[in-house]
Amino acid sequence: MPETELWITKLFNDNLAGLGNSLTSLVGMHAEARPWANFVTMQLLVALIIIVLFAILKPRLSADRPGGLQHTFELIYNFLKEQADEQVGHDGHIYLSYFGTIFIFVLFCNLIGVIPGLEAPTMTPSVPAGCAIATFCYYNIVGAQANGIFKYLAHFAGPMPLLAPLMVPIELVSHMARPLSLTIRLFANMYAGEQVTMVFLKLTFFLVPAAFMGLHVFVSFLQAYIFMLMTMMYVAGAVEHEH
Repeated sequence: MPETELWITKLFNDNLAGLGNSLTSLVGMHAEARPWANFVTMQLLVALIIIVLFAILKPRLSADRPGGLQHTFELIYNFLKEQADEQVGHDGHIYLSYFGTIFIFVLFCNLIGVIPGLEAPTMTPSVPAGCAIATFCYYNIVGAQANGIFKYLAHFAGPMPLLAPLMVPIELVSHMARPLSLTIRLFANMYAGEQVTMVFLKLTFFLVPAAFMGLHVFVSFLQAYIFMLMTMMYVAGAVEHEH
């Protein structure tokens, strides 16, 4: 069953189909009459919202008279820093920019589905998969930077050389399963939450949907936190120094 085209996707397809086909041709995809998908336009909208939000926040930063928006992001920053220090250790602040980026992006992608006429892009598998692959690449890169490429690769063999033929396949399968685990967890929870909310919105418009929309908001925060927490744990395992 084809997806229902959102109003923002319709705008893109009506006015920017040529641009869409130009971009998809770069990865070998064939031209289509309506190349823009809902999850793509929703991600672009989320990115625009985040850019505008921080553009508004930056000139208003003040040590003497912080506003409500600054207070909100200071709370988020302090929370993320505490989590990074707890999971990664005293070097957690080095990786805080990525942790914050992935948390805010996933959170906004989750929450935007609450707005009527829009949908959460994270309920499409390719979006959580993209975030999971980015995390997979990131923690392996910082692990190699922190320990050196050869020492980092050596930890896949385990502490005992005799067990290396057994440990290497196990470690490889374990690491390859991480993007799949992150993808399925985020996608399944957001898709289920979205579907439940939509069903009750169609059944009734009095009080009951509000409870499920509140649950959707809670799940949105929870899943963004879990995704970020798992990212921190993967980074912590990658950058720790063996003694």
